[in-house]
Amino acid sequence: MYDIDQDASICYRIKVRKSRGKTMAKHIFARSKFLLQVSNRTGRDKRIQDGYILTENDKILEVGPYTEEIGLRIIDKYGTSLKILGKEQSSEPVPMIEGVMLPGFVKAHGHDHESPIIGVAKDVPLTPWLDKAVNLFTGFMNNNREKLTSHFNKSPNLIAYLKARVDDIHYGITTTMVHHCNHNKYRVDEIVEANIQASTKMIVAIGSQDRNYAKDLLDKPYTIALDRVEENYQKFKNTPRIRIIPGPDQLFSNGPEILKALKNWSREHNTLIHIHSSEEPNTTRWFRQEYGMTPIEYAKSIDFLDENTVVAHQVNCTDHDVEILRDTNTRVVHNPLANTILGSGMPPVIKMLEMGIKMAISTDGSGSADNQNIIAAARLASQYQKALNQNASLLPAQKVLEMITVEPAEILKFNCGSLDEGKDADFIILDLTRPNLIPTRLDNLVENIIWAADGTEAQYVVANGNVIKEDHQITGLDAKAILSDVQELSEMFADYAEKTEVVLETGAQGKN
Repeated sequence: MYDIDQDASICYRIKVRKSRGKTMAKHIFARSKFLLQVSNRTGRDKRIQDGYILTENDKILEVGPYTEEIGLRIIDKYGTSLKILGKEQSSEPVPMIEGVMLPGFVKAHGHDHESPIIGVAKDVPLTPWLDKAVNLFTGFMNNNREKLTSHFNKSPNLIAYLKARVDDIHYGITTTMVHHCNHNKYRVDEIVEANIQASTKMIVAIGSQDRNYAKDLLDKPYTIALDRVEENYQKFKNTPRIRIIPGPDQLFSNGPEILKALKNWSREHNTLIHIHSSEEPNTTRWFRQEYGMTPIEYAKSIDFLDENTVVAHQVNCTDHDVEILRDTNTRVVHNPLANTILGSGMPPVIKMLEMGIKMAISTDGSGSADNQNIIAAARLASQYQKALNQNASLLPAQKVLEMITVEPAEILKFNCGSLDEGKDADFIILDLTRPNLIPTRLDNLVENIIWAADGTEAQYVVANGNVIKEDHQITGLDAKAILSDVQELSEMFADYAEKTEVVLETGAQGKN
């Protein structure tokens, strides 16, 4: 379609094409009241008043302070292939959106199957929650797959994964690493399809378990898990915006043979490997008693840890564990929302950072965290450490903003997380007209994002050069239909759960 606009001096055409509802244009041009590059090149803490960005296909072409001359030059040069954000609501050639532009958020650990189980099995620790919520729900979808697929005319797993994409876009998350555990390890096709539809970027860490877990999920022999990763790696290695890596579920649920094999595979293929570690205190304590070492000491003993190993949580760890993480250059993803809700505890974040351990902040899955509000996760991470250490200077707003943008992008080895020329065209504009963000000025801009935002302010979301949320409306997915399907799916699961006996067999509880 064509939109034609004209002012006193310039006549130009903006040509855009639409696919599946999302707007794709060869060039996207946006101007906002404030801009945060979060850039290693120009300074992570640099704040720009009246900034702009220009993208070409899936890359950032220009970014920086806006001037009228820049606007006229870009319109004159790219007018026939240009999409100007906010133009529909303004008569200005290049409207200044009342917002702050910054990189799309990068979520370094999550689970896309959990959105339909928000509120299920609350007020219990991790392992009972896994059996009563996650394993029960994914088993429900797996065991009733044919019936549910016929009812919804699509896979129930795809419904859950599409809802997770809606959640991420809603909160401004454009890149994620999904820990694809439990029965989901059999459903890689659907999560890839959901990511393709959403235009987001994703690492799929494919799960495995061969001990101390729900019996119907054990990979026996362990080579099944290796074959699963290899098969999906070959299948999707040329799929845009998708990476396949090994994702053994927990250190307590994977024996040495399977972990060594998966780590060797990741080294041979030069990929990351992702795993949960030392999350629940009871299971971590039991593991140490059972095997005579901490989970991290166990991982080190089998040469599992290095700069391409990403561990989630690492809550219940010793001083020696922290030294091992530092010495092996292992990366850590902190998930404060889930860690507090499940009563797991908190990792020694300040000590880890002081020792040079690379660390990101993430949300975990919606079932344990209740949402994907990554700003809330960053805020809680900071609040907790300030209160625990009685030191208000710890984890300032700028630092935790970096821990949900540029730093997880570096850990995951994605070309995003900052607004620099040549980086992927992933950016968001947060709406500053919300009452909770007034007044916002240049001097309190970052602080207001972390301390005053409620997390739902993402007005525009651009991922890989695709406008997937425009003026607060998700455009790349049929959100209304997805939400309706999830509501019905969750109600069907609730009926199933009422009639199904839960077997507690995961982690330490399975040994009691």
